[in-house]
Amino acid sequence: MSAILSIRRLPTSNLIAISAFLLFSLYLFSTRREAVSYFDARRARPPSRNITDDIYNTTLGFEKIFVIGLPSRTDRRDGMVLQAALSNMEIEFIDGVLGKDVPDKALPSTQELKRLEDPVVGAWRGHMNAIQEVVRRNLSSALIMEDDADWDVRIRDQLRDYALAARALTQPLASSSNSSPVYADATYPRASNGPPTVPDIPFDNLPATVAPQISPYGDDWDVFWAGHCGMHFPFAYGPPLPKGRVVHLDDATTPSKRHLWTISSPYDLKDQYPEHARVVHHVQDPCCSLAYAVTQAGARRILREVGLKDMNEPFDLQLKSFCEGSGKPVRGPHNCLTIQPGLFHIHFSAGPKDVNSDISDHGEGFQHEWTSMVRHSVRLNADALLDGRMDDLVDQLPDE
Repeated sequence: MSAILSIRRLPTSNLIAISAFLLFSLYLFSTRREAVSYFDARRARPPSRNITDDIYNTTLGFEKIFVIGLPSRTDRRDGMVLQAALSNMEIEFIDGVLGKDVPDKALPSTQELKRLEDPVVGAWRGHMNAIQEVVRRNLSSALIMEDDADWDVRIRDQLRDYALAARALTQPLASSSNSSPVYADATYPRASNGPPTVPDIPFDNLPATVAPQISPYGDDWDVFWAGHCGMHFPFAYGPPLPKGRVVHLDDATTPSKRHLWTISSPYDLKDQYPEHARVVHHVQDPCCSLAYAVTQAGARRILREVGLKDMNEPFDLQLKSFCEGSGKPVRGPHNCLTIQPGLFHIHFSAGPKDVNSDISDHGEGFQHEWTSMVRHSVRLNADALLDGRMDDLVDQLPDE
């Protein structure tokens, strides 16, 4: 009682300060569990009607979409802003880096290494800045694109199909137990324990799997390599990578074989499957990092394995090593999936060829505007999209 009376005798200003302190302490107590999520790379989302529907939001089911590019390339930023707006997508730019501005001291090395050419160094640093941002902001996932990427007006439907296929490869079968999960791919997650090949999984007859809680693309992946210049199916007797494939036949968004190309040889997709096939599988022997998605866990691992280990190769080859576990230093393997043909491809603007890249030489002369392997390109259909003339969209790569 005396304590209460003594409090009543305190000045009003002191009572206000005590009350504020008690309220703040109560707030910290009530939110202390939320702080733990910062250290958890696998943050479950609140229950929703259907997590697959997230793919139809403005960030394609990822928490953010980042676009890497030099601030000086205002032409590319103008184009990317327009095509994102026409696709109802929200993007954020990550400034590209000039290699000459990256000092030798900032290039990780545990031995005497020859410095790579400045454009290669700058490209590596730009991608690492995007990865760093994913980790710094604790994003659950992010799609990262280079600023010359293009995509189909049906990108959300394509990503939905990819999500269903990826989940068939990486989510436990619904019939299995939590304590002993079983997967449709007999070589997943430990490929070394499985056979050299496994039967294809038809997209039209996907197995029932446990519904993901974290991402519409599945709960256990590091990288989704969505845009590339070439990819192989996992080698039967190569690195111990999961061998499963989900095969989508008669995909209306896939160009006919005469429009397909790759840096990789042989072209597995063209050689092994009929017209208009699209295949989802684990990453093997990729090149070009035009577009890829990462989870928070994946971004942290990339920051460790690619950002802080020897900078002895271009970024895409380091990411290849991260996925496969090949090369030196050892950076993997990790859980990386991809799709053939890719869903994002390079757009070439009309004009001089030397504007095509700030890394490599594309020759002299002029070119017309085009995008490879994208049937209903957003960039090439911009006029019709601006006018809302959806019936006038042009298929740049018709079958005949």
